Amino acid sequence: MSAPSAPHPVIGLRREREVLTVALRTNRHVVLEGPPGTGKSTLLRSIAAETGQEVVFVEGNAELTPARLIGQYDPAAVLADGYVPGSFTDGPLLTAMRGHGLLYLEELNRIPEETLNVLITVLTEGEITVPRLGHVRAAAGFRLIAAMNPFDAIGTARVGQAIADRMCRVVLGYQDAAAERAIVTAVTGAPPALIGLAVRLVRASREHRDVRMGSSVRGATDLVLLLGGLLDVRAQSGLGAEGARETARDAAYAALSGRIRIAEGVERTPEAVIDEILDGVWPPDGSPPPPDEQPPADAAGGDDPGKGEGPPESPAGQDSASSLRRDRRSGGGRRQTSRREMAARHDAFEEVSPEVGELDEEAFAALMAEDADAAAALLTDLAAATDRDLRSAAQRLAARVFVQVGRVGRVRTRGTRRLVPDRRGDGDLDLDRTLDRWEVGSPLAPEDLVTRTWTGHRRSVCLAVDTSGSMTGLGVAIAAVAAAGVVLTGDDKLRTSLITFGREVDVVQRPGQRRAAEDVVTHLIGLRGHGMTDLAGALRAARRQLDAEVADERRVVLLSDCLHTTGDPPETALAGLDRVDVLCPLPTAEAEEAARALAARGGGSAQMVRTVRDLGPALTRLLG
Repeated sequence: MSAPSAPHPVIGLRREREVLTVALRTNRHVVLEGPPGTGKSTLLRSIAAETGQEVVFVEGNAELTPARLIGQYDPAAVLADGYVPGSFTDGPLLTAMRGHGLLYLEELNRIPEETLNVLITVLTEGEITVPRLGHVRAAAGFRLIAAMNPFDAIGTARVGQAIADRMCRVVLGYQDAAAERAIVTAVTGAPPALIGLAVRLVRASREHRDVRMGSSVRGATDLVLLLGGLLDVRAQSGLGAEGARETARDAAYAALSGRIRIAEGVERTPEAVIDEILDGVWPPDGSPPPPDEQPPADAAGGDDPGKGEGPPESPAGQDSASSLRRDRRSGGGRRQTSRREMAARHDAFEEVSPEVGELDEEAFAALMAEDADAAAALLTDLAAATDRDLRSAAQRLAARVFVQVGRVGRVRTRGTRRLVPDRRGDGDLDLDRTLDRWEVGSPLAPEDLVTRTWTGHRRSVCLAVDTSGSMTGLGVAIAAVAAAGVVLTGDDKLRTSLITFGREVDVVQRPGQRRAAEDVVTHLIGLRGHGMTDLAGALRAARRQLDAEVADERRVVLLSDCLHTTGDPPETALAGLDRVDVLCPLPTAEAEEAARALAARGGGSAQMVRTVRDLGPALTRLLG
């Protein structure tokens, strides 16, 4: 339990402070949502100190069980006195409910769903029933305040609607430059020149085109302290001293490189981005910026402050209905494409590549916004151009763009993770089951102990990509985006693998193998067709990838029009697979009928993919 005191005064956040104060005064429960370093904890501590309320802090993580949140019986006390109230040790939830306090749950979206579910009655009725202990009603003044960072995708999950519907939501963002300078001044007491430089660099990191998430004001605080210390160690009298700019760079590397997150598909290091930001704020041949000067408009890497969320949404192009499949018996493969061919095939080619070896990324971005399918088809042809420089640039751009599009629509969920009895000794003691097994009076043996531990529904999915058709243009783009989406979706509960097939099968990624999504995209945009289609052979190869997996479900996702031209009928190869789903790209009527029939035989579903934008939602429905 925390004393009602704030470590630092709250600077700014007037509106948020007023909303939170009134919400608590009117008996509302609140979730504070915002990126790290926006003052969520400081704001709550300040309001609690003003009202004289105590705050019970709980760190949210994947190991927080209902017993650890509510409380549990002390095994030794139970053996001595039985299940009496005195044998129960309150957890943070009951401590706050009985003590008129605030329960503060940090990292709400990291807490398992089973643990969050115990809060539903507390949020609605202000009470909870604990087995053997009985009914506990919250004292007047009890409130639940939660905090979460919605931008962190590692170890987090969506908060269920049952919880969200019972709480008010207050969103905190980064404050303006003046407020951030005041915050750093309050913490460090450093000279204004150092604070001004640090705040500029930190704010520029949030707007840089290659950065998915920039640094919080905490980075500015650390930068100021490190820079001031390094200037002293190196006997440099302020930012105007000789070599001070190199000292600022060293401090920025240490303070910021671990805080910024580079966007997917960008092949740059944080240090390289910091160098570019520093060049914009403090040019190599220039003087240090004055403390009260605002950063130049181009310090964040140009006029495109995108943060890697992916290309903007747009309707599908009208010319994207060509079939992935052509005559399977005629063979054929992907060959390099001349500029004349690409100009005849793509209306926007000369705008995107005005000269030999050039690729205008701004023109491509405009085409992507106007017609995503046309842009994707052009990009895959550029990646096979005879012009070597243009081909290399297109392959790098395709790796970024297709990974970003593959991320659209992806949803991370908790799945069916739950607490179950365990005999291996992991987790918390299950006192009731242990007492049921143990013969009281005899020595307690290790095999008598029963614990409760987390388990989850584990799945293994193999994506099988059909490469036997005319793998050019939009067909290649759809395959690349699907592969990127599958690779990005994989985690400890969803193991993913990838194969490509025509007459023969190529294993691109084995189950459990960690391969960058950009590498997979680069591999797929260079695919060559193999003529005929052996669907049965592909399903058997996918099964071999899944057979060695320890999983509750083994599933194949088939990206194909399902029109086999060689080998056994595909329905003969379904044995041993728990489910077969189909992604049917650019479907004809014949292909749609075949895809739906095969998916039905495989116990799965068929998703028609008529545009590259359809893939994100389709993969979410299958894998989310």
